[in-house]
Amino acid sequence: MDIILLVLHVFLSLGIITLVLLQKGAGASAGAAFGGGGGGAGSVFGATGSANFLSKTTAIFALGFFANSLMLAYLAANREVQSESVLDALIAPTTEISTDVPAPEGIDPLAPVPVEADTSSAADVPPADVPAPAE
Repeated sequence: MDIILLVLHVFLSLGIITLVLLQKGAGASAGAAFGGGGGGAGSVFGATGSANFLSKTTAIFALGFFANSLMLAYLAANREVQSESVLDALIAPTTEISTDVPAPEGIDPLAPVPVEADTSSAADVPPADVPAPAE
């Protein structure tokens, strides 16, 4: 059933793309009002029949695409079969990695770390050789 719905989904999407590309744009009617556009394109369905037919067919295809998308989402969410994805194998490692590393003897891991005092002062730092700004 999934395969049938996926094939139907592809056909519906290609149909919507084709129907949208066949329709005239909003600017096409403005050009026809001034005498342009030629009468050959509208003669198949009549003067305004193509706009009504194509827009209604596009709406029907869009409704079918929407319903088919909902069915595919429902079937994917309620699937009982385990996924055989490659990513599932990468996410779950097959071997247990030990993060429990013993501390060396004689060292308390919870003892505070001693901070070494900074013995240098500003007088010990030599001045930087910076050239004078050019005028």
